Amino acid sequence: MILRLHSLKDTSYSHLSHCLFILVTIFVGILTPICASEVFSESIKMAQRARPLFFSASAKHTATVIFLHGLGDTGFGWAPAVEGWIRGSKLDQVKWVLPNAPSVRITAAGGMPMPGWFDIAALNGGIDDIRANQDEPGLLRTRDYVHSLIQSEIDAGIPANRIVVGGFSQGGASALLSGLTAKVKLGGVVGLSCWLPLDSKFASLVQESDLNHETPIFMAHGSADHVVPTGFGQLSFEVLKKQNFSVTMKMYPGMAHSACAEELAEVEAFLQSRLPPQEEKKTEL
Repeated sequence: MILRLHSLKDTSYSHLSHCLFILVTIFVGILTPICASEVFSESIKMAQRARPLFFSASAKHTATVIFLHGLGDTGFGWAPAVEGWIRGSKLDQVKWVLPNAPSVRITAAGGMPMPGWFDIAALNGGIDDIRANQDEPGLLRTRDYVHSLIQSEIDAGIPANRIVVGGFSQGGASALLSGLTAKVKLGGVVGLSCWLPLDSKFASLVQESDLNHETPIFMAHGSADHVVPTGFGQLSFEVLKKQNFSVTMKMYPGMAHSACAEELAEVEAFLQSRLPPQEEKKTEL
């Protein structure tokens, strides 16, 4: 059974965005010109993000999972998966943080604004098209934001090795970049249906803070993914493996750009292995 957690809302969402962009273009000639201050105001508004969605630990809080949604989605899109993991009662000490991406103009959707961690030039199933013209400033802004979320958990008393960063699709790409360049040693990294961004300069980015070379990474991909090509996920896995990262990858036959129950169960098992429950220390009188 496929649990569909599509972030791009399939081709219908992309098609609708493209049509809306065409309509705006047709009527642009009769619109009142926008002054520079209004453009600046719009840019500030788009850069703003909603606060993350939080799920408190059902027992004593000793670990945290930060999970990033995909393009066009919000943190609420992954709430059902988190609720399922909570019901499993295997991660009772885990607090869940589901951040919300700001609204950004997506080139692949004709410049339409939507929740996104960074801009994407093309989403036509071509590996070279995704790799070309990567939004490095946007990726690094998201990396810094995720690092701030990690630091907030550390400031709240959670050890860095009890924090896992993960994500799906564009969020998974952001999680790989953020987690593997973190300034602290994390407990693990999860990347679902995603790719390694800025792969041509990733080795140099890691050198700035190379603390997670041995941090376990769980990657997963569907064999029928035509949004983020399966081959791109495999290539990213091989790049990480070649650079001696501790990465494993699971392929799900017939799965498209989505998630399935088997995959979610394996993510749960990975998280359980990285964030086992801690016994409360008993004080002697």
